[in-house]
Amino acid sequence: MKIQGDGVGLAAEVRGDPDGPTLVLLHGYPDTRRVWDGIVERLAPRFRVVTYDTRGAGESGRPRDRAAYRFVHLMNDLRAVLDAAGGDGPVHLAGHDWGSIQGWEAVTTMPERFASYTAISGPCLDHVGQWSRNGARPSARLAQALRSWYIGFFQLPLLPELAWRTGLAARIITRADGMPGGGHFGPSLPADGVAGVALYRANMPARLLHPLERSTDVPVQVVIAEGDPFVTPRLAESARPHAADLRFARLPARHWAPVTHPAEVAELVAGHADRV
Repeated sequence: MKIQGDGVGLAAEVRGDPDGPTLVLLHGYPDTRRVWDGIVERLAPRFRVVTYDTRGAGESGRPRDRAAYRFVHLMNDLRAVLDAAGGDGPVHLAGHDWGSIQGWEAVTTMPERFASYTAISGPCLDHVGQWSRNGARPSARLAQALRSWYIGFFQLPLLPELAWRTGLAARIITRADGMPGGGHFGPSLPADGVAGVALYRANMPARLLHPLERSTDVPVQVVIAEGDPFVTPRLAESARPHAADLRFARLPARHWAPVTHPAEVAELVAGHADRV
C-alpha cells in the first residue's frame, strides 16, 4: 500500500493477525523494509505487523534536498503511517540501526503513540552527544570513534555517493559485518545508499554537537548485539539516564541481527511487548 507522508510517498505493508496488537518495525540504513521479513514471518501469527520503506529507501520517494531528511520530516512520515495503518491506540515499536535512531526520536517526542519500544543497534543521537560530553571515559569514546569512522566520511562531498554508485561502499559494509554475499540487500541498494547519506548530513552534526533533552516513559528494551562492528555496548548503554522503564538484552550477533538471528530478535520483541 502507498501512504502519503510529509511530501513523499511511502511504500508500506500490513501483515499478520488483523485482530492482534499492532507492531511497527522501522528499518535502518541502507536497508529497506525487507530487512524485517524473517521477523514478520515469526510474529505474524500473533501481531498485526506494519513495515514501510522510509524516505530515500526501497519503493518510497527519494527527496533530493538534504533538509528533507531531518527528523521533523521523518517523524511526520511515521505519524502518517500510524494514522493510516497503525490501528486504534498505542502501538508497539521496534527499530534497527537508523530505524532505531528514529524510534528514539519518536518515543521521546510523541510517547502517547507507543506501548513499548525495542531498540536494536541504534542509539538516540542526543543521548550519544550527552554521553560523549559528560559521561564517557576517553577509552570508550576512542573505541566508539574507531567504529564510527563512516560518519565523518559521509559528511564529505561527492565521495560517499561515488562509493555507493561504484559498489565500493556495499562491499565494505557487508564484509565489515561478515556478510560477504550481500545478505538481504536488494537491487535498490546503490540508490538507497546515495539518498540515505542525507540522514547523516541533515541530523548528526547538530544533534551530536548540541544534544537536546530526550527522555521517555515508554517501556524501552535495548538489544545489544555483542559483535556489532559499528556500535559498542557502552554506546548502547548511553540510554540509561533517559528512560524511566529500561531493560537491556544481549545477543551474540553482529550488526544485522534481524537478518542473521530472526528467531532470537522476534522472541525479544514479542517478549517485551508481552511484558507491557
